[in-house]
Amino acid sequence: MREMNFPEYWEMMSLEDVTSIFDKKRVPLNESRRQQMQGEYPYCGANGVVDYVNDYIFDGEYVLLAEDGGYWGSFENSAYLMQGKFWVNNHAHILQAKQGVADNYFLVYQLNYLDIKPFISGTTRGKLNQGIMKGIPLALPPLPEQRAIAHILQTIQEAKAARQRELALERERKAALMDYLFSYGTKGEPRKQTEIGEIPESWELVELDKVCCKIVDCPHSTPKFLESGVLCARNFNIRSGLYVKEPASYTSEAEYLERIKRLIPREDDVLFSREAPIGEACLIPPDTRLSLGQRMMLLRVNPLVLDGYFLVQGFYATPLRTKMLSLGRGVTAKHLNVRDVKQLEIPTPSLSEQQEISQVLQACDTKIASLEREIARLDELFHAMLDELMTGQRSAVSLIDAELPN
Repeated sequence: MREMNFPEYWEMMSLEDVTSIFDKKRVPLNESRRQQMQGEYPYCGANGVVDYVNDYIFDGEYVLLAEDGGYWGSFENSAYLMQGKFWVNNHAHILQAKQGVADNYFLVYQLNYLDIKPFISGTTRGKLNQGIMKGIPLALPPLPEQRAIAHILQTIQEAKAARQRELALERERKAALMDYLFSYGTKGEPRKQTEIGEIPESWELVELDKVCCKIVDCPHSTPKFLESGVLCARNFNIRSGLYVKEPASYTSEAEYLERIKRLIPREDDVLFSREAPIGEACLIPPDTRLSLGQRMMLLRVNPLVLDGYFLVQGFYATPLRTKMLSLGRGVTAKHLNVRDVKQLEIPTPSLSEQQEISQVLQACDTKIASLEREIARLDELFHAMLDELMTGQRSAVSLIDAELPN
């Protein structure tokens, strides 16, 4: 444990002093056996629930701490809480706080705060041996304060989980809206059958090459990546229609100038991946100077007939996406040829209806981005509070007299 200054009234104890250990009750089940025992009870491993079976070994509240195959660094989830009926394999230690000494929730938070790596043996696959685990030192405040600390941290985590549920629902809502709008439009008009499915009667299927001013493939060479320089767009920088800068890749100024000879990427051009995976797309964000990595294409739409954001969303809507993925060539890694991309038939309404659809979906994006920011802030708050509460820098004493869960 790293050097810390705890309040004087906190007591240093070993993990063995504050928990009962139930490792002898563990029973591993191989995949074949689990398939025969499929059921409702969680089957737990080092890092959480890995399956469900029709029987259980444990019934109650326990702390599971990774024995091997876990993550033991500070702020990593080396431990988790299980309640109710469940089964555990031999990759997790089974602990339970001793009554009147420690609180299970507090122990989970403290174990996830500590850096347990110094206690891990082995090189290829680390292992936390039980004998060594017993000696892990813990700094414990009195039991009421442990519960108050756990209550604060649990409240933050519950708020984060609620936002994550909202985020998942909003993403589902956007996906459903997108499929509806690209199949029915906004005018309530009759539909017609096309090779990508039914679309509104007034819409047309137009080859991508005819609604773009330019379609440019990336240079067929691997850039030399550097730790800094000019941003280089790669397939993993595109996620669900958005450009994600992390992890970032960079090239030199000279390589950037070489790779943009055919077309200089600019704001609102569309990035499109034609391989690994097929069909990821996004708009180039404002004030972003970049070159193209491998397997990327640059699409410059004709703004008189096509809205760039509408095109990006179209690539993710079911009708076009199903058709696009069916055109993938290759055995090990599916890809689209440049000609395939140019000849993709895009469902195209009037520009005004495109923009109307874009506004609806952008409202979803705004809410999604807001929820993502809130989740990030709650995550930062949790880590800050975990650090301050587990070292006594911030006191939870004022909550002790409040109504807390037992």
